[in-house]
Amino acid sequence: QVQLVESGGGLVQPGGSLRLSCAASGSFVRLNVMGWHRQAPGKQRELVATITRGGNTNYADSVKGRFTISRDNAKNTMWLQMNSVKPEDTAVYYCNAVYGLGLNSWGQGTMVTISS
Repeated sequence: QVQLVESGGGLVQPGGSLRLSCAASGSFVRLNVMGWHRQAPGKQRELVATITRGGNTNYADSVKGRFTISRDNAKNTMWLQMNSVKPEDTAVYYCNAVYGLGLNSWGQGTMVTISS
């Protein structure tokens, strides 16, 4: 099983930056695709970005050019660098990892608030 813990959320002004981290622990061979999702108040959870073990990335159109996803396979850690943030980026951000034969694990979420 994999346990995921997010950190780095908080209150940031529009136009600012924030870096989220996701640390994985537990008994597993290796993590495959990892990703960040977010859920804004009153809205459904949506994909933000994903990264494969080999480093291939994919982004939602709404964050392309502003957010950067990265990972360190040796440390089982993933990050989301958020730049030029907007009020509409306000949401709970969740870390996700796929491992083993298609097993899925989610973190508990970290709140990001973009407001002046």
